[in-house]
Amino acid sequence: MKRNTKLVLGGAGVAMLAAVSLGAGPVAAQNAKPLEKTVTLTANLTELNGSGASGTATAVVRNQKIQHIEVHATGLTPDAPHAQHIHYGNQALNECPTLALDSNGDGRLNTIEGVPAYGPVVVSLNTTGDTTPASFLAVSRFPVSHNGSYDYSRDNIEFTDVAGTGYPGAGGLGTAKQIADAIRDGEGVLVIHGQDYDGNGTYNFSDPEGASELDPNLPAEATDPTACGVLR
Repeated sequence: MKRNTKLVLGGAGVAMLAAVSLGAGPVAAQNAKPLEKTVTLTANLTELNGSGASGTATAVVRNQKIQHIEVHATGLTPDAPHAQHIHYGNQALNECPTLALDSNGDGRLNTIEGVPAYGPVVVSLNTTGDTTPASFLAVSRFPVSHNGSYDYSRDNIEFTDVAGTGYPGAGGLGTAKQIADAIRDGEGVLVIHGQDYDGNGTYNFSDPEGASELDPNLPAEATDPTACGVLR
């Protein structure tokens, strides 16, 4: 779903338009700075897999960078790390998934089953370090939900070209500019992962979930999606 993008024209942008409208020579237009594209996006996060989790997110996207992003979530597995990402796919619906995508009929959505809806990872919302899709399973660098809640914020996250990262379906998404434009147009989906299904206070390999489809060394409880919202 495409949305109008808010254009912010600085003094140079106004000068360029004036030069063109008044018939000034091409040099004036060539020397003007390119237009800046800035938009503020918000998402209401709702539960997946019956988690009871909810939250809100706000992101300010300027050109090919997230200037600032905040995520406030509650109802999560207490005192556990929660992977969180911005997803987007040029072949995806770019929306939150439903149980209709539960392809193996086990009554829950794993991360891969949700990809046709929300797309692959394009930004890893880590607390420190790398934020590219390559860090989508860097569990130790994601926020921890103290007493089931967390407040996350980070500045100056650069979009990057996504041409293949090992994440299923991630190849061929486009350049950093193309991805940034799509996110600004309301096609980014913020997903929080991690759910203690059996309520024993930790992520484990207990049946029926077992190991994650993303990494056999991680339990499915650590990677299954638990909350989702579209950045509009």
